[in-house]
Amino acid sequence: MFFFDPMYLLFMIPAFILMAITSWYVKAAYKKWSRVPARSRLTGYDATRRLISTAGLYGVQIQGTSGQLTDHYDPRNKTLFLSNGVANGASVASLAIAAHELGHAVQDTEEYFPLRFRAALVPMVNIGSNLGWILIVIGLFLQATQVAWLGLLVFSGGAIFALATLPVEFNASARAKSLLAESGIIQTEEERRGVNSVLNAAALTYVAGLVTAVMQILYFALRISGSSRD
Repeated sequence: MFFFDPMYLLFMIPAFILMAITSWYVKAAYKKWSRVPARSRLTGYDATRRLISTAGLYGVQIQGTSGQLTDHYDPRNKTLFLSNGVANGASVASLAIAAHELGHAVQDTEEYFPLRFRAALVPMVNIGSNLGWILIVIGLFLQATQVAWLGLLVFSGGAIFALATLPVEFNASARAKSLLAESGIIQTEEERRGVNSVLNAAALTYVAGLVTAVMQILYFALRISGSSRD
């Protein structure tokens, strides 16, 4: 219904292009710096173990996970999941990604408010992403604009979550850079430049996600406004 609406494409094609560009940029940065060995010769796994000790995060566990760039931290079980390439790679890219995920573990330990706030949004977003869409469609189909506006309000939780994600990810990257520098794991200017490149590229994906969510909201708002005038 919406996808074949030329107006929908007008709103979403720029967002899709932005998402594609950022995805390519992340993969290109990772590919480039995964070929640059770290002077410390530490793998992502070894560096993570050292940083856990340095930061006093003794309750944090490390496990492997399948796929590429699937690394993440799960605060529910205090576990940091590293992909094979990151865990076993002794490259600048591996160190950057491992340290970033450990930055989330530090946030969790310190009860970093933006992280707690984002976690609190998860149930609302899981419900709203489906219920909001249904209410919008029903409201437009029945020309019940109040129902459609309610659906848009519920659906907007996704954009709020994307916005709340930005400070969490930016802060984790800042912590990663500090941890790597202060521990001496990253030693040269080239390594610092590589860490910045990988983490900055990753951050852009969250910006692109926010732009996509906002463009969807603007499109639906325009459709609902047009329906109410009709």
